Amino acid sequence: MLLRLLKVTDLTTKPIIFVVMNITVLLFGILKDIIEENSLKLQIENDTTIDDLKEHLLKEYDKLNSFSNFSVAVNEEYVDLNYILKNNDIVALVPPVSGG
Repeated sequence: MLLRLLKVTDLTTKPIIFVVMNITVLLFGILKDIIEENSLKLQIENDTTIDDLKEHLLKEYDKLNSFSNFSVAVNEEYVDLNYILKNNDIVALVPPVSGG
């Protein structure tokens, strides 16, 4: 599945040149079940943050809102919401885990 996550600003003031980057989003547990995919291939604009990505996914997949507290790792390292994604990043969405 290919989605585009591009921020759009006022096009009347000046032309906007988008730097489009490719990322892969890996899905685990209940998140994989909700989206019904193991992974997503996305094209994103330069300077897209994890927060931007999360906001897009929550809008695109309403059922994710019940599990919006998932953790995010990029290239096997946990990151915060301000992390700026780079071309060819691999993003893992990890749902909350409970055990006993």
